[in-house]
Amino acid sequence: MIQISALPAFTDNYIWLLQDHRNHCCAVVDPGDASPVLAWLEQHPGWRLSDILITHHHHDHVGGVERLKQHSGATVHGPAREKIPARDNALDDNDQLQILGWDFTVLAVPGHTLGHIAYYHRGLLFCGDTLFAAGCGRLFEGTPEQMHHSLSRLAALPDDTLVYCTHEYTLGNLRFAQAVEPDNPDIAQRLEKVVQMREQGVMTLPSTLALEKLTNPFLRTGETSVKQKADERNGQDNPSQSAVFAALRAWKDKF
Repeated sequence: MIQISALPAFTDNYIWLLQDHRNHCCAVVDPGDASPVLAWLEQHPGWRLSDILITHHHHDHVGGVERLKQHSGATVHGPAREKIPARDNALDDNDQLQILGWDFTVLAVPGHTLGHIAYYHRGLLFCGDTLFAAGCGRLFEGTPEQMHHSLSRLAALPDDTLVYCTHEYTLGNLRFAQAVEPDNPDIAQRLEKVVQMREQGVMTLPSTLALEKLTNPFLRTGETSVKQKADERNGQDNPSQSAVFAALRAWKDKF
């Protein structure tokens, strides 16, 4: 059985650590800083870092890769369409790979960056900065249409999929979600719970796709209440779900 835990980094990043207790091998996802990973390895003698999974090229996701590669010789997997330091395995849409005995499918999810990928294993999704708990990543390189398509693709995965994104943004995202849907009881309930969790210093991840579909406005662009709010916000009739998404993302950028 593989255990998944979080190594906090910077102010709000999580480096996901996958641990195979049978073989004392581990893998990490998006190590923007090598130090938390090296500290964990030092505290767990006998463990070997075998794989590093990268979702996209931003420094807070790749900054620790070269140091970890030098220290452990781990295989670095990352998107083929982006410049990833020390990458051994260039991955594209629908590629398959095996990590610690688990089979993963690579999903191309452009939007936040053009080459962004996600890693999916039945019941688990490592999605970097594409889908957040109650939110989504900013559009640094892609178009609203690309990001909406990427999110729709992730939303089509099974409802019980655990969502392992890379930032602790849930509280701020839910405050925005409540502004979009002030009468949504699921958002109100989740916000109340997350406020308590953050006051106690408890992390809010992973989420589930089922919960995201109830509370994440960026996955709810087909809901009448969300479209009405987006139309009201930018003073026009948004003719498609991707247009609703674009209006929401522009609003969130200034929220």
